Amino acid sequence: MRHDLIILGGGPAGAAAGVTAARAGLRAVVIDRAAFPRDKLCGGGITGRARRHMAQVFEVGTDGPLFLPCRRMRIAADGVTLGAHADAPPIWLTMRRDFDATLLARAEAAGCVVVAPARIAALDPASGRVTLADGRAFAAPLLVGADGANSAVARALYGRAFDPGRIGFGLEVEQPRDGPEPEDAIEIDLAAAAWGYGWAFPKPGSTTIGVGGLQARNPDLRQRLERYLTRHGGGKARVRGAFLPFGAFRTTPGRGRALLAGDAAGLVDPITGEGIAWAMRSGQLAAGAAAAALAAGAPDSALGRYTRALRPVLTELGHARTLRSILYQPRLQPAVLRLIAREPGLQRRYLALLAGELDHADLGWRAAPRLVAKLLRRAVA
Repeated sequence: MRHDLIILGGGPAGAAAGVTAARAGLRAVVIDRAAFPRDKLCGGGITGRARRHMAQVFEVGTDGPLFLPCRRMRIAADGVTLGAHADAPPIWLTMRRDFDATLLARAEAAGCVVVAPARIAALDPASGRVTLADGRAFAAPLLVGADGANSAVARALYGRAFDPGRIGFGLEVEQPRDGPEPEDAIEIDLAAAAWGYGWAFPKPGSTTIGVGGLQARNPDLRQRLERYLTRHGGGKARVRGAFLPFGAFRTTPGRGRALLAGDAAGLVDPITGEGIAWAMRSGQLAAGAAAAALAAGAPDSALGRYTRALRPVLTELGHARTLRSILYQPRLQPAVLRLIAREPGLQRRYLALLAGELDHADLGWRAAPRLVAKLLRRAVA
């Protein structure tokens, strides 16, 4: 079956690519190994940035039962509250099972073909050919890999999807409860994991509780999760784990006629962990580049077009990676936490960053050397 564009992965990046391609008049197909709705490890926080991209790409808002707005935020370190805010910039909480299915349905309604569940038997990015285990075969001049951190497309291009020493890993449980309470707050614990954090995100019928950080720095992540769960009332729930590709983004997001989007390209903020917004944006840009390249009769130009369009996102993630190398240094982190506890204004800026109302460039990342000097003075004080 010939198409203009094959998209592997039906999450937010793949759905964004699908809806964008279909609206541009391309014959596009999304192939995913799972039947939707399907579960996905994620805190499920929709930031202001993600909300804007969602409205632009999918014409979907955050009103309705799928989203629970929350303005109460708590910043903690090993269970000790550093700051509590009742009027923080809002984050809309959702369950990825329903959220992802809603976005993929939008792509299908726009005219994108969805093939799911489907197991891939053979994948050749160079020829743009995908063969399924049931014998069906698909071919297209361009391919978008939006198939997550362990991307089959990235493995086919580079031999492996990522360097396990450079990316993160997260563990998470869905803790059942009766319903939302007036005092519910999002919690971010900055010391629950090394080079990462812990999170508790209240939902209408449960609380998503997890810890995540650089895999190489957290050999005891399961024990860290257990300690964090104990502080939140314990209980038994199924533990899920997944790689978190933050801080290891690809500066050239693909090779040849294969483009990578979302987690497959490592487009996850290495400080906040935000990936949904960049997934939707990158999927949109990848499909837009594909449409422009095909319209020009030059499919080989798609990757260059996409890389140029994605440059502001890559720059932002580069700023975040630089800042992370300062904030999570073991020698500096105690001083960082004391600084956060003493300065409510800094907390507000962090919460605005977390909620997608500020970019890392807005924080004055060029002042990083002065920040290091200040933290070093506090560390030895």
